[in-house]
Amino acid sequence: MKRINLGGTSLSVPRIVVGCMRLNELRPAQIETLVAGALECGANFFDHADIYGRGECESLFAKAIGMNAAKREKMILQSKCDIRPEQQMYDCSKAYLLSAADGILSRLQTDYLDILLLHRPDALMEPEEVAEAFDRLHSTGKVRYFGVSNQNPGQIRLLQKYLPQKLLIDQLQLSITNSTMISSGIHVNMLDDAAVCRDDGVLDYCRLHEITIQAWSPFQYGMFEGTFLQNPKFPELNKTLSELAQKYAVSETTIAAAWVLRHPAKMQLIAGTTKLSRLQEICGATDLTLSREDWYAIYRAAGNTIP
Repeated sequence: MKRINLGGTSLSVPRIVVGCMRLNELRPAQIETLVAGALECGANFFDHADIYGRGECESLFAKAIGMNAAKREKMILQSKCDIRPEQQMYDCSKAYLLSAADGILSRLQTDYLDILLLHRPDALMEPEEVAEAFDRLHSTGKVRYFGVSNQNPGQIRLLQKYLPQKLLIDQLQLSITNSTMISSGIHVNMLDDAAVCRDDGVLDYCRLHEITIQAWSPFQYGMFEGTFLQNPKFPELNKTLSELAQKYAVSETTIAAAWVLRHPAKMQLIAGTTKLSRLQEICGATDLTLSREDWYAIYRAAGNTIP
């Protein structure tokens, strides 16, 4: 498994992150098998959130693997908070962040998180309060590093102004079919819809400031509408993926993952699969570097245009 340094730090992390959003669909023995297989592949980075299964996914994870100090030290554990689904709102208040972090630690049966992310931008966020919460969590050893999810450059700059800790991560949706953060850069100064920048140039901002992008839903189209792999809605894309899978002697899943990893931003890819065989295919993408010609062929096959 190829690794990168996270957010300009010395923390070495795998290119593939194991997403734990759907662990509550598995039996404990299946979770144990998935985690063991991930570790065997070198994918020792596990991404959680307190809303995944309303916290059940974190609890199931810790219980299924029999969390203890020896197992904990083999893993990088990340979780996210600030979404309050019952109230249909986001909450980055100091009190809520501290409470949410304690809940995460309790469910994961660990004394510390490697990384805590703010899950969604809170319109009522007061960055000074977030800074106080992060300082408390960091000084007490409960959280080592921090980041955000689904935030644009302006939101990150505002928060970073008040934080002594550097924000290392921005989790963003990216797939072959959901690639506006890439296409808007290709279509600069063009009079077409693809030129519209919807994220304030977050891709280049993260590269300039050494913030690691974690690509979520890397095989999805739309907003959780389903995977584009083997989907009749995307005949040209799947034809191209199939041809390249034969060329490189890997699966279409591996090719699709390699497309994300080929970008020079040195992203991590969050694999949300619950199937070990598919996770292994995704991990295989870290050993494959698509040619420039093949990367652009996939990009065009998804309906993206070159001006």
